[in-house]
Amino acid sequence: MDLHHVGIATPEPEAMLERYRALGYTLEAEDELPQQGVRAYMLESGGHRLELLVPLDPETPVGRFLERRGPGLHHLAFATPDLERTLAELAAAGAPLIDEKPRRGFGGHRVAFVHPRWYGGVLVEFVEAGA
Repeated sequence: MDLHHVGIATPEPEAMLERYRALGYTLEAEDELPQQGVRAYMLESGGHRLELLVPLDPETPVGRFLERRGPGLHHLAFATPDLERTLAELAAAGAPLIDEKPRRGFGGHRVAFVHPRWYGGVLVEFVEAGA
């Protein structure tokens, strides 16, 4: 599977946007995801994407992440052509799924997360390609 994007938690989106612009990234899109409690900014450079995640409230998952760990790497996201199949294969292998069924993610993409303990402490998201 190809890497779809790297998720970065930050309480300061404007400062981070400027810093990544200096590296050649442009703002591709932004989206508010109330069900996940974040405002997200997708940046792109040469086919590589970064997703800046800003909590809508301190009590959201990203808000709690920032409180515990501070700004930084939040998750890795991988593209999959068939999210249900990927989830079924992971479940059969014993992976602790955060999402047993896909949910709406950035830009309307179907997404699902796997608990970090499955991937050595890294939160992993799967994004259905072409969604």
